[in-house]
Amino acid sequence: MNPISKTRPAADVPGVTSKRAQWLVPAGLILLSLVPLLQGSLRMAELAGDGPVTPANERFFTSPVPVVVHIVAVTVYCLLGAFQFVPALRTRRGWHRIAGRILVPAGLLTALSGLWMAAFYVLPPGDGDLLLAIRLVVGTAMAASIVLGVLAIRRRDFAAHGDWMTRAYALGLGAGTQVVLLLPGVLLFGPTPELPRALLMGAAWLINLAVAEYVIRRRRR
Repeated sequence: MNPISKTRPAADVPGVTSKRAQWLVPAGLILLSLVPLLQGSLRMAELAGDGPVTPANERFFTSPVPVVVHIVAVTVYCLLGAFQFVPALRTRRGWHRIAGRILVPAGLLTALSGLWMAAFYVLPPGDGDLLLAIRLVVGTAMAASIVLGVLAIRRRDFAAHGDWMTRAYALGLGAGTQVVLLLPGVLLFGPTPELPRALLMGAAWLINLAVAEYVIRRRRR
């Protein structure tokens, strides 16, 4: 019998804790994206069930294809992308390559459908030109990051590939951070006014990018 097992619990054995701890990152990312993904599922059910049309959802009933594509794509992107941050999986060449071939089109569809909705849907109550501009910038940046990540892996620059894909995922996960920033105020004070809402939503994307840059620099060190 291994003498370590007699004197030390499994959690104290070197390697055991790290192998378990590395799954905390995808668990946290999935938890962060849970509320917006649930909202997307409810939106899909609303469209499929021919729910009541209101000023807030009229644009989705008028043109449902972009929002359906966006919900499906971002669900795949957020859930599958979370597991790309597990070192034990990322070092498996087969897993990383197969997941990447799914994540690249899912991420591009997320960004491009988001851009289409921002540009062509009628602005709902509570949105404004500032939030529209922010969404256009974020969608463009996300799509560009994915393209740059693909170009990097084609020239076998693995570090740059990981950096750009991390930035793209951070932008794709923005809706989860927006829930964290906006929900307490909504529950306490009701709907957030147009300008504070735009600023908070923009801040959510900036927070995610800041975390991504921290991860990138720590990974390089």
